[in-house]
Amino acid sequence: MDEVFKALADPSRRRLLDSLEGRNGQRLRELCAGLDMARQSVSKHLAVLEEANLVTTVRRGREKLHYLNAAPIHAIADRWIHRYDRRRVDALADLKQALESAPMNEPAFVYTTFIKTTPERLWQALTDPAFTRRYWGVAFETDWRPGSPMVWEENGHRTADPEQVVLEADPHRRLAYTWHTPTPEWAAAAGLDDGLRATLAAETRSKVTFEIEPLGETVKLTVVHDDFPVGSTMREMVGNGWPHLLSDLKTLLETGETLPVPA
Repeated sequence: MDEVFKALADPSRRRLLDSLEGRNGQRLRELCAGLDMARQSVSKHLAVLEEANLVTTVRRGREKLHYLNAAPIHAIADRWIHRYDRRRVDALADLKQALESAPMNEPAFVYTTFIKTTPERLWQALTDPAFTRRYWGVAFETDWRPGSPMVWEENGHRTADPEQVVLEADPHRRLAYTWHTPTPEWAAAAGLDDGLRATLAAETRSKVTFEIEPLGETVKLTVVHDDFPVGSTMREMVGNGWPHLLSDLKTLLETGETLPVPA
């Protein structure tokens, strides 16, 4: 946590984070254009932010896109805010954001976390129903081969669709698949009304990618959920859901228990 506070102490680095909070997934030249700093200085600041895990990067061909990573901020909140009335804090933060922030259409959700486990164990946690049911409440029926169909089983409902497929499967390194279909049964189980379900069904299908990188006694997990249309409702929903889900996954692998259900 010392690296996080050190990174946040510099106003130029905070400006970089503010720029990414306003528009995620920027290239280096785009970040430089918005700041009165030389390219070399911006690169050095980004390196400090990456070291603190406040910024994560994703390669797109020859380009490197930079994303604000919320994981360290969530860790700080979990350490101290729970001592107070979390619901009141959340409500005030939501109100402040609603009053001050303009709607944002981020192209992708990107989240990086470090888990004290092995690549083999993490892969099992992402693919084995015995694991996924515990922290996600979902089980996948598939052979995990690229091109194979995936059936999602959640809350007693099975969601099958020809477009739900495995895209990539490099065991212990990289996994990607298309996102599930918002069927009427799934919406009913999730407590969504017909209007919201219809909005989600009208959107193009997104995909999620898990990148696994061993780092000593820990594993770096980067989740990229992208291919959303502009103004995607699904993008907003997964952006709220992934941080808690990945925290639950990390807790399960490191302690053998999942996080308590919020009151």
